[in-house]
Amino acid sequence: MYIAMNRFKVSNGSEAEFEDVWRNRDSSLSQVPGFVEFRLLRGKANAEEGYTLFSSHTLWASEEDFLNWTKSESFRAAHRNAGDRKAMYKGPPVFEGFNVVEGI
Repeated sequence: MYIAMNRFKVSNGSEAEFEDVWRNRDSSLSQVPGFVEFRLLRGKANAEEGYTLFSSHTLWASEEDFLNWTKSESFRAAHRNAGDRKAMYKGPPVFEGFNVVEGI
C-alpha cells in the first residue's frame, strides 16, 4: 500500500471555497487502477500565519499505481485548473509519499 498526501496552507477565509473546489471537482480516481481511497483532511487554523492546514490523502495499492496515475491523462485533467485559485493559498502544496509498513 502507498499513501500520497499533499498539504495545503489555505488562506483564512478561503476554507469553504477550497472545500467546494474539492467537493465539486470532476474526479475519475475511482476508475484508476490501484486507487483505493481519498480523504480531504482539515486541520486547525493558524491565526498568526493566516492559514488553515488541509491535506489531501489518497491510498493506493502500490507506489507504482500512484506514479502511473501521475503520468496519465486522468491526472492532467484533474489538475488542469489548479493554478486558477492561487490567491486561496499561502504557498504551493507540499507533497509527501509513504509506503505502508506491513504487519505493524
